[in-house]
Amino acid sequence: MALILHMHPLASFCHKVLIALYENETPFEAKIVDFGAPEDRDSLTAMWPAGKIPVLQDKARNRAIPETTIIIEYLEQHYPGKRPLLPKDETERLNVRLWDRFYDQYVHQPMQRIVADRIRPQDVRDPYGVAEARETLKTAYGMIDKQAASNRWAAGDAFTMADCAACPALFYAGIIEPFGDAHPVTAAYFERLYERNSVRRVLEEAKPYFGMFPYRELMPQRFA
Repeated sequence: MALILHMHPLASFCHKVLIALYENETPFEAKIVDFGAPEDRDSLTAMWPAGKIPVLQDKARNRAIPETTIIIEYLEQHYPGKRPLLPKDETERLNVRLWDRFYDQYVHQPMQRIVADRIRPQDVRDPYGVAEARETLKTAYGMIDKQAASNRWAAGDAFTMADCAACPALFYAGIIEPFGDAHPVTAAYFERLYERNSVRRVLEEAKPYFGMFPYRELMPQRFA
């Protein structure tokens, strides 16, 4: 197998790349990284010293590609499938990149900040930072409400890389900071994402690991 994805089924940023792979039925091998195992950590940092997952290893080209957006763009360039995740038109492509960055930076990152604080020792928790992250999520939901009111998908009428970013970000964010009645359009957009086969597959594969999620008591029953 030319492509190996170094990942973990619970990791939200890994979900982003998995959705892209499943959308195009791209052949790959998934290698779960156990950060508690020194050999796994050493293997990962040898490819990408930052030690973050996912990392895509392309044996055919002797390359290791980190960072989710770069991985998906690499796949589009070297392993294109039947469903392009980046449009050919440069203006449309730039819009997809904008919303990809939006979901990573204004939904995904504040969500992870809240989750990470939950597993810290009590004496080093950051309630101010958590409150700030929750406000960022609420602002983001308001922006999504406006964008999704006139677009079926994140950046228009076609499912793209931006939707790959949106799904895991909204999945976990919606658990710790629910959309509620204030953001029905965001909730409806997430339901459209959830109906896609690629998304369902990723979440089904993650189910055995949801018990490790720090806010597992808030996990809706349909995902538990």
